Amino acid sequence: MLRTFDLVLIGIMTAAAAVTYTIKHRAELKLEEVQRLEAEIKLEKDTIDLLKADWALQSQPNRLERLVNAYNGELQLQPTDSTALAHARELPMLKSQVPAPDLTEAKAGAKPGAKAGTGAKGQPTPMPAPREAEDADQIETGAVE
Repeated sequence: MLRTFDLVLIGIMTAAAAVTYTIKHRAELKLEEVQRLEAEIKLEKDTIDLLKADWALQSQPNRLERLVNAYNGELQLQPTDSTALAHARELPMLKSQVPAPDLTEAKAGAKPGAKAGTGAKGQPTPMPAPREAEDADQIETGAVE
C-alpha cells in the first residue's frame, strides 16, 4: 500500500521530468536557431567576398581603359581636372546645421532691406570655403581599402 508521501514523491519526480524535458527541448530549438544564424552569416560573408572580387575585376584600370577607348565616340569622355573636384569643406552645410530663423523677422514678414547673403526665410546661404592653391593636388578620393 502506497502512502501519501510516496504519491507526493512520484508527482514531484514526474513534474521534474516534465520540466527537464521542456528545458532540453527549448535548448535544442535555440541551438538550431544559432546554427541557422551562423549559416546565414557565413553566406553573407561569402557574398561580400564574392562582390569584392567582382568589384576588383570590374574596376581594373586596363579594363576601364579598353571600355573608354571602345565607347569614346559615344560618351566623349574627358579627363577630370583636379581643380574640378570639390573638397568636403566646400559642400553646403547640412540641413541640421542651418541656424534657426529669427522669430522676430518671421513675425514681421519679409523686410525690404533684407541682408545680402540670406536666402528664403532669412536663413544664410551656405558659401563654399575658399580653396588654397596648394590643396589642388591633395584631393581625398575616399577610396576603399
